[in-house]
Amino acid sequence: MQKYIWETPQEINMLVATNAKNIRKRKGISQQKLSKLSGVSYGSIKRFEETGNISLISLTKIAVVLDAVNGIKALFTEVTYNSIQEVINEQR
Repeated sequence: MQKYIWETPQEINMLVATNAKNIRKRKGISQQKLSKLSGVSYGSIKRFEETGNISLISLTKIAVVLDAVNGIKALFTEVTYNSIQEVINEQR
């Protein structure tokens, strides 16, 4: 059975960026301070919050500072099999 996702990849990225920005603001951390704490350039943080585009390593560094690592770790957790074929494919 095919699952339908109604958001585009860009919309999903923007949702992640908006959530990260909200957490950053809630914690009282400026973009400049987040840059210093995470080691991610200020320009990358600014671009991420405006466009949703960022490398995975930079996103992980930001998540560490914002205490949101569990969200990153949960991205590709074990999921239940949908068919016997998936079990067979995984063994290859």
